[in-house]
Amino acid sequence: MRTEDVLAAVATGLWHWDGATGRVTFDAEAARLLGLPAVRTELSESAARARFHAVDWVEFQGVISVAVAEDALAEARIRVVDETGRVRRTVRARTRQPARGGPQSLVGILEEVPEPHPGTSPARTTVTGDWRRNREAFLLDAGRALAEARSTAEVLRVAAGLSMPGFEPSALAVFGTDGGRVTLIGHHGYALEDVSAFLEIPLDGNHPAPEVVRTGRAIYIPSPEEYARRFPKVWPLVARFGRKSWAFLPLINAGRTIGAWMAGFSVPVAFTPDERSVLTTVARMLAQALSRASVHESEKELSAGLQRSMMPTVQPDIPGMTVAARYVPTGGGLEVGGDWYDMIPLPSGRLALVIGDVQGHDVRAAGLMGQLRIALRAYASEGHHPDAVLSRASRFLSGINESGLSGVDDGVPQDPRFATCLYIEVDPATGLLVIARAGHPDPAIRMGDGTMLVRATAGGLPLGIDPDTDYPTTRLLLEPGETMLVCTDGLIETGGHDLETGWSRLREVIEAERAADDPEFLETLADALVQAVHGPSSHYTTGPLVDRREDDIALLLLRREPPASAAARAGELPPRRTVMSIAQAEPERIAEARQQVRDLMHDWPDADQTDSAVLMVSEMLTNVLVHTDGDALLRASVAGERGRRRVRVEVADTSDELPHRRHPGEMASSGRGLVLMELLAGAWGVDPQGEGKNIWFELYEAGRPSPDELAAIT
Repeated sequence: MRTEDVLAAVATGLWHWDGATGRVTFDAEAARLLGLPAVRTELSESAARARFHAVDWVEFQGVISVAVAEDALAEARIRVVDETGRVRRTVRARTRQPARGGPQSLVGILEEVPEPHPGTSPARTTVTGDWRRNREAFLLDAGRALAEARSTAEVLRVAAGLSMPGFEPSALAVFGTDGGRVTLIGHHGYALEDVSAFLEIPLDGNHPAPEVVRTGRAIYIPSPEEYARRFPKVWPLVARFGRKSWAFLPLINAGRTIGAWMAGFSVPVAFTPDERSVLTTVARMLAQALSRASVHESEKELSAGLQRSMMPTVQPDIPGMTVAARYVPTGGGLEVGGDWYDMIPLPSGRLALVIGDVQGHDVRAAGLMGQLRIALRAYASEGHHPDAVLSRASRFLSGINESGLSGVDDGVPQDPRFATCLYIEVDPATGLLVIARAGHPDPAIRMGDGTMLVRATAGGLPLGIDPDTDYPTTRLLLEPGETMLVCTDGLIETGGHDLETGWSRLREVIEAERAADDPEFLETLADALVQAVHGPSSHYTTGPLVDRREDDIALLLLRREPPASAAARAGELPPRRTVMSIAQAEPERIAEARQQVRDLMHDWPDADQTDSAVLMVSEMLTNVLVHTDGDALLRASVAGERGRRRVRVEVADTSDELPHRRHPGEMASSGRGLVLMELLAGAWGVDPQGEGKNIWFELYEAGRPSPDELAAIT
């Protein structure tokens, strides 16, 4: 026997609710228990809810939410009502979320409870007896749903799903006003071709909706005969739908009629005072919800237009390079903020990429951002070096702060604001990047094999704090096939991440995008980075996915295209390289150099070799800063086929004095550099140069290669 037959023998029915489609399916026994024909039946969510007592349904929803969150069984007793609101029987409902039904699906059973619901008498619980409790529960539920609707479309969706106690509408329509016309802005229960004649109606037309808008008074039509008598011109268009009763109510907000709401019924409705009270209350809530949604959408459109006007269009067809950019507002308030990016043609034929973040994400921040962006474009267009551009911009913002022009509130000057900024001068012909940084996150480089490195750069204070701050520059070379990412901290630190864990999260996204030869690679990568900070809530929800963005996001991607003839040999990965200089006055950058080498070897199979490389780099750089008067230049690379790769690290300086091996005593604080290299390196050496020397070491993934293999790697 089938499961349904066994359950039917004990008066138990099955039902399934699909939250994705909003449809509820009942088997024959479950349909019988709901007072429907005893056949398999599929209803809309609102039609299904109309078969249950509103008070019990609201309580059952709370039980379901707790049960789903705890992965438990939900159980409750619910009264079943008929079309008149009379309680016909009480059923026990059990439900849970299926293992493979998706997060929005529920399955369950219904079985009749012989005893009545405590405190009620099914034979005497009528519209007049239990109506008020039922109505209050329904209105609370409807008010909550309408209050959460953020757009006109959401308001209309909620309105279409309302199941009123005892008299469920089979059709709904919402009309708005536009000049001298009444327009249909949403409907339910009609096909598009059915409502074409009602999309626009003259305000003086013979139709209930314009009359309600003109007079501000509701119109209740209890029968088709009444409709034909009062509105004979429009009745032929309405008669074919087979409705029995209609209610047209004004949508009034702040004393102004903003539209009309129509509820059509397939069964006769007498429109008693209680029923009219419910309809009037729903109309008021609907008007307020539509008004809020309209204001929200207007603000969103205004802020989006403002932000678009401040955001430039990047030039994608730079010779030998491609660029992609994204800006995403935080999603709160007016959705405007201080994040921006820019691309500026320079008099030298080069170009400048700029990304920055003014403190805050409000209208004031957006205004300051616009002023600062214009100032940066002006300084850059004059041909100033990157450090001079940021120095002038910092003085410009400091002047605004000191003069109190950064904003007033009720006549009171606001606190000064600062801005972080990253300014990069790009030479498309050579890939040379000259970078000046003002308190902004460092750039990251995606290398040819997909590895991401955060490149440490010199920098100064954020703009606007100290007008006399210097901004030292850093020179990097973007190799063919490499991609540079610059972004604001909203992309990195969202979701409780700090800089370290945020960059680790982005590294997973960047290194997962492998199709670098795809013409749409940059656009795909930009979308993936933005989507990485979105995600669904871990809690049960039948609404839209929860957005985790906490700050505005701006990002720029710059890719240097590889030459067409640079097809890699089978099995060989493009080399990874990093270069950085460390001045005598910057010993703290040795830590950055160690991290660069560790990042370069992030997938090296032997962790001990990685630690050895970091230790030797630290020793070599320290020796240069301690025993010479010049700066140190670090070059490191990983090359070769996976499984037979080689790490080579070089440290160059301008001193002609060659290192000598010493035998330090037990308490000596120096003299161990060459000893360490002999013990830890696969190979090492010192190469005199025209001016200075170059100390190097190598480590091998699979042991020291033969001379022929070494030549192939080199």
